[in-house]
Amino acid sequence: MPKLKRLTAKEVLAILASFGFVSASQKGSHIKLVRQLANQKQVLTIPNHSSLDTGTCKAILRQASRYVSFDELAAHFYCE
Repeated sequence: MPKLKRLTAKEVLAILASFGFVSASQKGSHIKLVRQLANQKQVLTIPNHSSLDTGTCKAILRQASRYVSFDELAAHFYCE
């Protein structure tokens, strides 16, 4: 079973930006990302920390997989 990578918020932002999410706002240390499709607004919230725990990365992965297929995301979040 592959392990989750320990990612930074900057890396997660880059991954999600490649799927069309853009930063909409920030309140404290949390960044709200938005992706607008034809009739749907998709919103993700991620913490802006230098190093994210693996549990936090898993929660972000689970949240993002509502909008982007898990297989596409897993390549970025899991080690080989």
